[in-house]
Amino acid sequence: MRTVIVSNIVSLDGFYEGEGGDFTVLEMDEAFDAYNLERIEAADAVLLGRRSFEMFSSHWPFIADAPDDPGNRMVDEVNRAIGRAWNRTPIIVVSESYVVPSDNPWASQTTVVPRDSVGEALHGDVVVFGSRTMWNGLLTAGLVDEVHLMLSPRAVGRGVTTFADRVELEPIGVRRFDGSRNILTQYRVLR
Repeated sequence: MRTVIVSNIVSLDGFYEGEGGDFTVLEMDEAFDAYNLERIEAADAVLLGRRSFEMFSSHWPFIADAPDDPGNRMVDEVNRAIGRAWNRTPIIVVSESYVVPSDNPWASQTTVVPRDSVGEALHGDVVVFGSRTMWNGLLTAGLVDEVHLMLSPRAVGRGVTTFADRVELEPIGVRRFDGSRNILTQYRVLR
């Protein structure tokens, strides 16, 4: 049995990124961090596309043991816990040709699988962060079970749309977070 959950933040008007790939237009606040920690701690594996893997593996391994820096949210206890969770969770990268460099901090915990074999590599609870192109392909192939979208209270007007194709979703949950303007919306994928 496996469950694949896509977990991303999106703008109020449905964009995954603003113009030019700018994801900083989204309100990635403490609630966003806390939910990412919740998701990764519940996961048996993380599923990523190559670009997201390269971005995350150049950041999170170094946050896990970063010294405390009061006032710097990027190295607060929640983000350090996210970094520690990343460092111990198996990672699956979907790519036809990518080879994880031997000096990548996650080299020993990462498996690369081609798109047509990804279904066979998924076991247990799997979470997807980022990786829009990859997970949209898996959504079309019927391999995504749930989509969790942190709805940022900003309309960005232009950018990269969250979904590549039409998809039918059934709402299964909504959460608000104290002190946050973001709202988590959770959906089951209807097949």
